[in-house]
Amino acid sequence: MRAVMFHRYGPPEVLTQVDLPKPEPRGDQVQIRMHATTVTSAECGMRRGEPRWGRVILGLTRPRAGVRVLGLEFAGEITATGPEVRKYRTGDRVFGFTGFAAGADAEYKCLSEKASFTTIPDHVPYSDAAATVDGYTTAWHFLHGIARLRPGQKVLVIGASGMIGTYAVQVAGRVGATVHAVCSGRNAKLAEELGADRVFDYTTEEFTASGERYDVVFDTVARSSFARCRPVLAPRGSYLPTTGLINNALHLRTALTRGPRVRTGMSVRKHAALADLRDLLDRGELRIVVDRTYPLSEIVAAHRHVDTGHKVGSVVITVP
Repeated sequence: MRAVMFHRYGPPEVLTQVDLPKPEPRGDQVQIRMHATTVTSAECGMRRGEPRWGRVILGLTRPRAGVRVLGLEFAGEITATGPEVRKYRTGDRVFGFTGFAAGADAEYKCLSEKASFTTIPDHVPYSDAAATVDGYTTAWHFLHGIARLRPGQKVLVIGASGMIGTYAVQVAGRVGATVHAVCSGRNAKLAEELGADRVFDYTTEEFTASGERYDVVFDTVARSSFARCRPVLAPRGSYLPTTGLINNALHLRTALTRGPRVRTGMSVRKHAALADLRDLLDRGELRIVVDRTYPLSEIVAAHRHVDTGHKVGSVVITVP
């Protein structure tokens, strides 16, 4: 089967196309023929070996064998099942998250039927399904699972035009929260269309000087900090960062105080969020934002584009 691998950390050019044996399902595994995946900022960081502390998991000097094929979110068709599979059958269209194993940048991938994936509504294309997985479920995890967002609360989404941010604005809006957004001026109209009540253009405005106070500040792009956002947080407000080693320490420290808190957590087990996502897709109630689409053969160009930091929504990879 065709796959894209990297054997050393570095720029997009470290990615190479290779032929690998097709994996066969064992036990409770299903074999999935990939039709679409994405390139995320997180994967580009994995490719570069950044942040450096992440190499404890990825491999200290070079990527370990288990993560050399990237690809975290996927959509595809089940083409074979192991003898212990009960939930799925051959021909099912599925979408989901590969987790720490990655591996969706390939024609085939085997996953346990207990992994984070579910069936795709019949009318939803593979490319659209793949584009929703990590962005929506991460937004759901932070806003529902960690912040426990409630109607009437006020939320600031930093990076509102990105993969996570475009869904965070929608998730918060569906709860009944007042949503303010931070993005570039060229994407302000998109943020408003997604449901933002106010948009700060970070190139010309400073949201910390707005006089607003928020119950939740959700930094989806790691462009801010707790210290910077603390002045705009309500007395018991929550700062939600999606990454950053320092934030884990702040999570523990602020848990002991009576003021604003840093709340962190990893969105890996995505079953509940995927069930909610599937229902929204089935009803056509979710706006899917796709920046560009590339075939697997042009994945280097896709990584270059994501590395610019200016993508809007998701960058999709089709696996012909």
